[in-house]
Amino acid sequence: MAATQTVGHGGTPAFRVPITISTLDRATTPRARLGGVGHVPGTMRCSSCAMRKVCVPSDLDASELLRFEDYMQGTRRVRAGQHLYRAGDNAAVMYVVRSGFIRTSMLTDGGREQVTGFHMLGELLGVDTIGGGVQAGDAVALEDSDVCELSLQSLQALSREMPALQHKLYRIIGEQFQQEREATLLLGSMRAEDRLASFLLNLGRRYKARGFSGARFLLRMSRAEIGSYLGLRLETVSRVFSRLQTEGLLRVDSRSVEILDEAALKLVVGRSIN
Repeated sequence: MAATQTVGHGGTPAFRVPITISTLDRATTPRARLGGVGHVPGTMRCSSCAMRKVCVPSDLDASELLRFEDYMQGTRRVRAGQHLYRAGDNAAVMYVVRSGFIRTSMLTDGGREQVTGFHMLGELLGVDTIGGGVQAGDAVALEDSDVCELSLQSLQALSREMPALQHKLYRIIGEQFQQEREATLLLGSMRAEDRLASFLLNLGRRYKARGFSGARFLLRMSRAEIGSYLGLRLETVSRVFSRLQTEGLLRVDSRSVEILDEAALKLVVGRSIN
């Protein structure tokens, strides 16, 4: 079974990384060998996690979930502004956001930082390590966050025994790659208003899938970080927020955003796509 990752939008070059079971076979965990991985003392278990239904083990039955827990490397707290990992780090580990928000970024050929994503509860980080165990970019916590650490070696071994885990893992990775591909295509042809509208609608859908309001939420990222992700200047992002608010599509109060007219906001995006 294989998948392909496309990375890069907003001016960053795209590249593809093939993902196969044999690739996972070559991964090694730096902290513990397979079979000797246990829980960090005090770590919450998956079975008691509120985000289990949107996380990697969501399709496992009770016995499979217990086995999955035994192979977890533990949890890690990352304070706001601190790095979860840096580009070039050698680590055969993937992370799942348990709480908080994580921003990922890469350096362009010109040495400029390009934000590549904002990751929330239940989403995977560190997928880049599948291609060779080296992180391709940086990951920084936008607020105090907790992540669960999963060794690629453990996931590979468990996926042999648990088809449901393998299917869910590849589905999650595939969805993230699809989002990246869509962003690359859409941002290449969209006006500034359409880019921001698409970003807010996507964020709302992800919040709603996790049981939160999809119409009213806080932006954990700054306007400058949004601009970097969307390929827009800070001044443009602020101007578009004001314009959409004036048109009655949004209510904005600092980092609090309320989508007042979702249908009209979708039409803003639709004009550029059609």
